[in-house]
Amino acid sequence: MQPGYDQALYLLPFDHRNSYVKSMFNFKPPLSAAQQAKVEDSKQLIYEGFLNAAERGLAREKAGILVDEEFGASILRDARRRGYVTALSVERSGSDEFHFEYGDDYADHIEEFDPTFAKVLVRYNPQDDDAMNRRQASRLRALSDYCRDAGRRLMFELLVPATEAQMASVNGDKDVYDLRLRPTLMIEAISALQGAGVEPDVWKIEGLDRREDCESVVRQARRSGRDRVSCIVLGRGADDSKVRAWLETAAPVPGFIGFAVGRTSFFSAVADYEAGKVGREEAAQRIGTQYAQWIDIFERARDARS
Repeated sequence: MQPGYDQALYLLPFDHRNSYVKSMFNFKPPLSAAQQAKVEDSKQLIYEGFLNAAERGLAREKAGILVDEEFGASILRDARRRGYVTALSVERSGSDEFHFEYGDDYADHIEEFDPTFAKVLVRYNPQDDDAMNRRQASRLRALSDYCRDAGRRLMFELLVPATEAQMASVNGDKDVYDLRLRPTLMIEAISALQGAGVEPDVWKIEGLDRREDCESVVRQARRSGRDRVSCIVLGRGADDSKVRAWLETAAPVPGFIGFAVGRTSFFSAVADYEAGKVGREEAAQRIGTQYAQWIDIFERARDARS
């Protein structure tokens, strides 16, 4: 199957696991049954927020969720039944090196939930640990081959963490790294992964500050006949103004088809609900309103290009 997915894609991702359990609840694994249920309920709340927005008329083929099996199995099944786009995370949470959450049984878990996308989050800096990058690429090639052979779509969330040397070269300024170094490193990473036989349908990309960098990333993602491969913007837990800027920068660029903005959409609402500051309905409404606002921002910026 030729890789690619080129229709609008607006995801609410809440597949966060280790970091979410710690930062939201201060739980440490292994979780008790009561703790497990509490985390699952909080993800159900986020899903209620998604439905709050999506059922106001958003086309189901555009609206979607990204969630994990560990805390969101019932959500994945319900969203698929309702006809929404679903993405299932298959990577082990909290690991600097990519490993499958369920080892060699990853395909069985994908088949069980039959998601629109199998999704992987990978930390890959082409100028970092070469041996680790080769190991990761080998595992990712196996997943990519499985998806192609099984007629399934693959979503690749690419994070490019800076090396110590790279940070030193910008005097420790993360914003300068994001502006000057990360775009080129992302393109190098995509090229290396493509060369290793990894063929996503959608690249989930950290936000970029310049349109020309967005255009360069799309060119790389679509090189050599990959004409339908697309990109979406991830939120990276940034504040509202930063996410807005990233969406407005990427949306006018052909090849950027949407976004996946998670923590910025739901974290404060869930935290207020868990602290008893707001009721469940209000928290869900806040999440849905924020998700709907991202759609509006992206579509306005996209439509302005014409």
